[in-house]
Amino acid sequence: MSKKRLGKGLSALINNDENVDQSRVEEIFTDQIEPNPFQPRSNFDEDALKELANSIQEKGIIQPITVRKIKAEKYQIVAGERRWRASKLVGLDKIPAVIRNFDDQEMLEIALIENIQREDLNPVEEAGAYKEMLDNFDITQAELAKQVGKSRSNVSNMIRLLKLSDKVKNHLQRGTITIGHARALLSLEKEETQVAACENIIIQDLTVRETENYVEKLKNPLKGKEKKEKKPELDQVWQQAASELEKNLGTKVKIKQRKKNNLLTIELDSLDKLKELVEKLK
Repeated sequence: MSKKRLGKGLSALINNDENVDQSRVEEIFTDQIEPNPFQPRSNFDEDALKELANSIQEKGIIQPITVRKIKAEKYQIVAGERRWRASKLVGLDKIPAVIRNFDDQEMLEIALIENIQREDLNPVEEAGAYKEMLDNFDITQAELAKQVGKSRSNVSNMIRLLKLSDKVKNHLQRGTITIGHARALLSLEKEETQVAACENIIIQDLTVRETENYVEKLKNPLKGKEKKEKKPELDQVWQQAASELEKNLGTKVKIKQRKKNNLLTIELDSLDKLKELVEKLK
């Protein structure tokens, strides 16, 4: 695929949902539609999808999705994959859609820019999207940054995250570490050191500043050796216990070391998960 210039952005390729000409909207069977193969987002929040599904069940689909026809009675999503997935959750047979003609290059541009501008991507997906745009379009980092409304340094720093080990990137995708933690870990060259440090950061619930200090000590073990460690590594028993609890409870578990005792934190993001936890502990 030869490179071509990047277009004027999402608005240049796709109609604003609010300004869709209703005469161009068609009802298409949901099972005749497939996802955009260039979609950079690999994870869809299940709770958010359920909320959208409930809204669709109550009010219907207010904004039609956009698709392209790839063969007889077969379509690919250009924009609106969450609406399509939510519609299938509530059992809708058909979904309102606008059919547009886009080539693969335009499909890639739309998928990447739509997600970046709407902040639907996790950091690893966003970094991958930037790299794919640079690889597929004749564009500089500065031009790309302007296109997506970011600074050039932001785009550059995001792309560097792709150099992290797969295990660390997985934690970043799940949100168990932040971009700040990940950037600090980038300076650790050995993969096993990077992964071990990441696990310890999560267990001890270190801040970004504490992580930077911790990583610096790993890189320079003799520097400040006589100084008392503020947060020594947890015993292997505690680390193993936290991992087992996380696996059995199906949620994030953190152990923070303190002077007299350790603090165990179980993260729950909904009342339903709290009820599930109570049932498991009975």
